[in-house]
Amino acid sequence: MKTKNNYMKSIALIVICILVITSVFCFYGCKPEYTIQATNLMEGITPNSVSLLEDLSMGRPAITDFAVKLFKASNEEGKNILISPLSVLCALAMTANGAAGETLTQMESVFGMSMEEINHYLYSYMKSLTEGDKYKLSLANSIWFTEDERFTVKRELLQNNADYYGADVYKAPFDETTLKDINHWVNDKTDGMIPKILDYIQPKAVMYLINALAFEAEWVKVYEKHQVKDGKFTKEDGTKQDVEFMYSLESCYLEDEKASGFIKYYAGQKYAFAAILPSEGISISEYIASLDGNSLKTLLTNVQNMSLKVAIPKFETEYAVEISKTLSDLGMSDAFSPEEANFKNLGTSTEGNLYISNVFHKTYISVGEKGTKAGAATAVVMEPTSGGPDFEPKQIYLDRPFVYMLIDCENNIPFFIGTMMDINQ
Repeated sequence: MKTKNNYMKSIALIVICILVITSVFCFYGCKPEYTIQATNLMEGITPNSVSLLEDLSMGRPAITDFAVKLFKASNEEGKNILISPLSVLCALAMTANGAAGETLTQMESVFGMSMEEINHYLYSYMKSLTEGDKYKLSLANSIWFTEDERFTVKRELLQNNADYYGADVYKAPFDETTLKDINHWVNDKTDGMIPKILDYIQPKAVMYLINALAFEAEWVKVYEKHQVKDGKFTKEDGTKQDVEFMYSLESCYLEDEKASGFIKYYAGQKYAFAAILPSEGISISEYIASLDGNSLKTLLTNVQNMSLKVAIPKFETEYAVEISKTLSDLGMSDAFSPEEANFKNLGTSTEGNLYISNVFHKTYISVGEKGTKAGAATAVVMEPTSGGPDFEPKQIYLDRPFVYMLIDCENNIPFFIGTMMDINQ
């Protein structure tokens, strides 16, 4: 009898364990996946056949020039900055497909390409992206517009999007649900590196055009424990900061009249980390001011092979900025003018002329022993001229400030570019 009781107790204990394990598994692994509430309008719109550009080299000078212009215009004295020109360009290019007249002319001028050229380039570039076991670069696009009857989207815009950008297009109520949807989409497409792009849905907004970018790659050779040592990073004002440096031997040397640097490859050598250290006596701002697209292209292509000792500080930084004034100052002012903007091919609003009210940009990067993770998101906000109240937008040894980039080695273009002024910022 005693044996039977012990047997029954054992069975009961096993059943309890199974129930506990099942409950834990379901709590962590059986959570229902988030479902976007907005209506996806791309169903029923068939993409037209688009020929791939076999040679992307024709667009590289314009892409690099745009990257440098945006970087220079974004520079803030003494502050870390980090932008993804590729993310900004994708979001603006989708928007420019709805522009016309002088607004379109100005945007094409800033891009350095016609819309036909930029559409084909970005389409071909996105199609060329591949993933390996130890590296990936992914781009995703989405368009969100209000279901309010005050706005009507142009079908041509949806067709252009289907042909070139593959964006999800959502019709949404533009309420708290939409805010949650957009931020969830950005979080998902940046692998959690950009948890949200918007703090609220602006009362006057009728459309958001969004790009998300995610990059992750492992170094060709991961740093060993003995290669990571404590050191000092010296800011431009002379302040010293404690930091861990990663030491290695490299062979790709960069040099121009005002700076020297190096390229360090990620696994597969499709992507690389490039660092540029201005010469003693030249500030970061002075060096950035001297850059242009051609000089950067020359620097990155004239690589000298030699033995180098290099040290990279371990760092993690995030950056958020509203860049409408920056882009306006670069030469596309009409796009941001309620009176002058011409986005007649984007859609129509009963409340007045459509214009870009804001361009929100957020970035993140982490550089460590194993490799690099980086994410970016850009949101272009469209509003009509009338509506609710205006809201103000929220606002060699690398042991001193330096410029750094993540570059696509095959196309020789920077898709991230930033400055490291303060390790603790």
